[in-house]
Amino acid sequence: MAAELVLLHGFTQTGRSWQPVRGALAARYRSIAPDLPGHGDFAARGPASFAACDAYVRAVAADGFTLVGYSMGGRIALHAALALGSRLRRLILIGASPGIADASERAARAASDAALADRIESIGLEPFVREWSAQPLFAAMPRGIADAANADRLRNTAPGLAMALRGLGTGVMPSLWERLGELALPVELVAGERDGKFRAIAERMASALPDARVHVVPGAGHAVQLEAPDAVVELLAAS
Repeated sequence: MAAELVLLHGFTQTGRSWQPVRGALAARYRSIAPDLPGHGDFAARGPASFAACDAYVRAVAADGFTLVGYSMGGRIALHAALALGSRLRRLILIGASPGIADASERAARAASDAALADRIESIGLEPFVREWSAQPLFAAMPRGIADAANADRLRNTAPGLAMALRGLGTGVMPSLWERLGELALPVELVAGERDGKFRAIAERMASALPDARVHVVPGAGHAVQLEAPDAVVELLAAS
């Protein structure tokens, strides 16, 4: 049966990261939270590309569905929304961006992502997960939530994450800033109070979208759906 709610996880996560949200909404929505290419059960399954993810969402979603994406999953969700058009009812982006507008900055990021992919393959999964989780972006995440997030990251493989970074990283994503005006559906832009970078991106996106609202979640950092799942549930249930 096609899903009414499709939830896309971030880089290094898996579909299991959405379990608290899915569980709370089980009586309201038929939902799916797939492992994206290069992650979890799809660690060895390619291609890791935006076009492949568009096709997957198209195949599993019902007409009039809600699409939700966090970080990398948010960029994938935005790309899919532009491809699927009227099939969507609502788009919710958490800590996400439309990519990098400047071509030279985008090329530099692509080179940086490629180097990081090489490093992941070189040092292996566990050392990389320790490095990734130590970023300032996740520094203030509560201990229990951080432990659960790291356990989820360890469901991945080094080759899979490297593949995902090379095919779905910010550097290889075409900038979608100029296409935001094409989205006529309601778009909810979510950012944590402590995530200054993505709060600013959300505000900038809102000014370019025809129908958008920004939601700043008090006390939360970048991973709002992990740190404050009730806020995401409340937003989805309000439709």
